[in-house]
Amino acid sequence: MFEKNLKYYRLKKNMSMKDLADAVGVTSMAISNYESGKRQPDIDIINKMAEALGIKVVDFLASRNSRLEFKHCEFRKHCTLNKSQQEYIKESVEEYFSRFFDAVDCLCGNPLPTPPKCYTIKLSGSYQEDAINLRKHLCLPEEGPIDELIGILENKGIMVFELDIDDDHFSGMNGFVNDYPYIVINKNMNPERKRTTIIHELAHLMFIWDDSKEKDNEHLATQIAGAFLITDNDLVRELGLKKSRLTKDMILVCQEYGISMYLLVMRAAQVGIISNSLEKDFYIKANKAGWRKNEPPRVKRIEEPLLFKQLVYRAVNEEGISIQRGAELLQMTYSDVEKYCGLMEV
Repeated sequence: MFEKNLKYYRLKKNMSMKDLADAVGVTSMAISNYESGKRQPDIDIINKMAEALGIKVVDFLASRNSRLEFKHCEFRKHCTLNKSQQEYIKESVEEYFSRFFDAVDCLCGNPLPTPPKCYTIKLSGSYQEDAINLRKHLCLPEEGPIDELIGILENKGIMVFELDIDDDHFSGMNGFVNDYPYIVINKNMNPERKRTTIIHELAHLMFIWDDSKEKDNEHLATQIAGAFLITDNDLVRELGLKKSRLTKDMILVCQEYGISMYLLVMRAAQVGIISNSLEKDFYIKANKAGWRKNEPPRVKRIEEPLLFKQLVYRAVNEEGISIQRGAELLQMTYSDVEKYCGLMEV
């Protein structure tokens, strides 16, 4: 899959076809033909492209799982990412899940759980009720904090990929790999924003939406995400029926529920626990403090996807693949993979 790898590494380097063409002394059309598979470059050009992209020639030769079918959900109409950035995200998803499913193929049977049915929950007209219905659909408690959100979704067959992308304009996207739903999020967001983004994308996957109302859908998905992470009953139990001041103990609520103070204040105002004027005053002060982009993180325990690593370590321990192959799949060092392989010492 030379052509796919070439496009992936070019986009990862944030180079246009013309940029790469100029660097190696060919035309933009030549690069286009290489990426479409219409032409094959000679070894001299391959070496020059590898040098320009800062990779090894062997990286172009990495295999891609040919049995995968991807269905990427479209980016929103008002998305501020340009076409190259959108292509890079999709190519990154395909590169990652190619390695992921290579590990799956090394194991006997299908180690992945059957995911919940997507696009099946009807919108009720109440985002609070929708949030509870989403919890029910996932067989989760109807109220209370949800810990290890990523682990819960992975154990339900919903795959989560953290993309290391330095772009604040990208938070998340969703789609399918061989009918398994995936959610990709920006790895560089703070933990609270990651959790909110995951539920936002999950809502897009699970509810039946009217595609003609994209702007309204985005707003509703955000409301559902907030009510999913901390329900109305949770708010009353934690904050009381009325609150005339924003107090420091609210930080503990943020920590317990894995949410930002922005979200907690917004939800408290929605339920009527605090006044709209108190909510507005908080936003003004928080914005001046730079919290809109850099609110101090409240979550102490960092959540991360673990399923891919578990599949690879299991494949190594069952002698389905070598430690070296496991390191290649996970893009880790041999020694780091070796730590989790072999007999456990008690």
